[in-house]
Amino acid sequence: MDERIVPKEVCISLPPAVNSDGAWTNMTAPLTEFSLPLLQTQMVAIFTTTQISHLVFRNFGLPKFVSEMIAGIFFGSQILGRIKNYGEFMFPLVSQDLLGTISLLGYTLFLFLSGVKMDMSIIFRTGRRAMYIGACSLILPLIVGMTAQKLLGDHWGLGGKERLQLILATATHSLTPFPVISCLLSELKILNSEIGRLGLSAAVVSDLFSTFLTSIFRLAKVAYDQSTKEAFMDFGIIIVFLLLVVFVARPAMYWMIRQTPEGRPVRDTYIYTIIFAVLCSGLLSNWFNQLIVFGPFIFGLAVPDGPPLGSTLVNKFDCMVSGVLLPVFVTTSMMKVNLSNINFHSNVAICHAIVLVIVIIAKFGGCWVLSYVTKIPKNDAITLSLIMSCKGVVEMADYSFARGNNNLNMEIFSIGMLAVLVTASIVPIMIRRLYDPSRKYAGYQRRNVIDLKPNAELRILACIHRPDHITATVDLLETIHPTREKPLAVHALHLVELIGRASPIFISHQMQKKTLTNRSYSQDVILAFTHFQRNNHEAVLVNAFTAISPPKLMHEDICTLALDKLTALIVLPFHRKYAIDGSVEFDDPTLRTLNSSVIEIAPCSVAILVNRGHMRRLNSTPAVVGSYSVAMIFVGGNDDREALSIAKRMVMDSGIRLTVVHLIPEGEEGITDWEKMLDSEALKELKHKSSTSDGEGYVVYVEERMNGGPQTATKLRELIDDFDLFIVGRRYNVESPLTIGLDEWSEFPELGVMGDLLASTDFNARCSVLVVQQQQMT
Repeated sequence: MDERIVPKEVCISLPPAVNSDGAWTNMTAPLTEFSLPLLQTQMVAIFTTTQISHLVFRNFGLPKFVSEMIAGIFFGSQILGRIKNYGEFMFPLVSQDLLGTISLLGYTLFLFLSGVKMDMSIIFRTGRRAMYIGACSLILPLIVGMTAQKLLGDHWGLGGKERLQLILATATHSLTPFPVISCLLSELKILNSEIGRLGLSAAVVSDLFSTFLTSIFRLAKVAYDQSTKEAFMDFGIIIVFLLLVVFVARPAMYWMIRQTPEGRPVRDTYIYTIIFAVLCSGLLSNWFNQLIVFGPFIFGLAVPDGPPLGSTLVNKFDCMVSGVLLPVFVTTSMMKVNLSNINFHSNVAICHAIVLVIVIIAKFGGCWVLSYVTKIPKNDAITLSLIMSCKGVVEMADYSFARGNNNLNMEIFSIGMLAVLVTASIVPIMIRRLYDPSRKYAGYQRRNVIDLKPNAELRILACIHRPDHITATVDLLETIHPTREKPLAVHALHLVELIGRASPIFISHQMQKKTLTNRSYSQDVILAFTHFQRNNHEAVLVNAFTAISPPKLMHEDICTLALDKLTALIVLPFHRKYAIDGSVEFDDPTLRTLNSSVIEIAPCSVAILVNRGHMRRLNSTPAVVGSYSVAMIFVGGNDDREALSIAKRMVMDSGIRLTVVHLIPEGEEGITDWEKMLDSEALKELKHKSSTSDGEGYVVYVEERMNGGPQTATKLRELIDDFDLFIVGRRYNVESPLTIGLDEWSEFPELGVMGDLLASTDFNARCSVLVVQQQQMT
């Protein structure tokens, strides 16, 4: 087999599978006679071991990549390799080409998908800060490392071959590959944090530089080993390949997108064509003396990221590639490490270890100094420097390729692989201890509705996920009835799941300048809120945003925008969609998790809207008094007072009829503590309005004395059909005689006891529910 197509690095250095007579041992005969069962056995063993390893080591904060490397050490010569005939039975020589080919294919497809996920437009949006940090993270350690290896090589009198190996190891350890940084940030769940976005931008810049330098190095090697003419021919083929990718392949993929109707899946023919082109690009890379992964990576960069094409490719292949094939590559590469070959008394080993430490310090120090100069806070600067200093699968693969082509001896190779393992283990743990993205949301300033002046501008962040959320949210905003005297500022955030790209995107739409040439879901959001703004001229200001990020990290986008815009209230849609008959039509567990995350760290008050489809939009002209009825269930506490403040905003100069039902425990008399005093003060104005209107105005105050949770539930069931909207406080983990026993039946803790009862399918009601939690002060 041509070793340029399957490099030697894919072979595993274990004891041979033949005896001294050249015959296969009886122990391996059942498997080695059939390559597929042997391959399946090896892959099952690797997959099982990596998963068990990850279950153990993730408790210590180690990423999955480290667990896969540790599994490689377990299968290698250091542990299981010491067992007699282990290599002959589990990894015989006859199977290594096949296993190596499978693992190399997995790494090739991984780099292709990394290219698909990489948003090239980020280069044009990257500021100078990311540009400088990205360039410095590669150039500075490369220069410092090369200088150090030159001085140390002269000091110890190393030979030319040893110096060349040190140069290659130094260059490999100076890299800052985008796939490594992207996987690290995703593992740490800070992909769309401020530091995460900056790290991704800097990694894109650094990766493009390193790809260019690697190609130049390969061409120089061809010129040295073969001829200058051959190198120039390879260079010409590379240029032609790049031109074909940019001016033929990319336009063809845009044509495929245009041929795909909106909302419809991409045709399988298009996917097969792209995969065929990826495989051909790998063969072409091998032909013009580049690494076999060069072509697929470049071709992946040409694929339009995101839906429909990029997301389809990622959905179809990422699970198999990242979950099965890539762990095989990582584990088998690490199996080649042999610690017994390291002689820490040799000049080469000492020189290599010192150079690697110097490279890491130079990379970290350079990024930290630049971060400090560009006025990044100290902890964030250290975190960013650690991110840029992390090592991963790309560096490991480069060491393996160099070892397979006999460009590195086993000693330098093993030290380099151990350095990757140590760095990949320490960096995530340190980042978790240093950087907490949620700390910026700590509530040191009051941002809620109750602390606003009666006619002050109310700033609301409205979150939209699905089309049915648009109408319900706009209807709720219209019940607040904004006027010029009490204006409303709405920040509409459309949240889209990040699929087919690695870089989160945050778009600020200037609504008055937005053109609607390409219809999309975001355009529907913009149109709806634009119409709402026009219907409330000079009373409402609307800004629209789109955030494309992983569902597990969307709460960061929501809370960051709320913090930046100084909003007093975040409105979240409930994760369930109800049908007309009250049954559950759709349930989204991901949205429920998101709501819980926002409630936990929000920098302001939060409201969850349970839409039953019965919210009627008020006209811009004054409505008839009582045409829309709202019930506020008041028990007491911070959340109820905040909910009451929102209810008060709804009935100021509007046609909404508000009924405040004050539930009081049986036997409680007078004001007993400070909280009761605050509750009484909050209700004073409503009591006065209710008494002066003789119960026939737009505010009705009712006191009901309850005896325990069952009576409370019965009372709510009696009221459920009399109102269009219920407003309640969340009151999570707040004990009250009125809710004793009800919390045991609570299905959704994020709604609190009252909200959970009103939203329950057992009530079979058509009224909507707004559950409010006041800002959590720190």
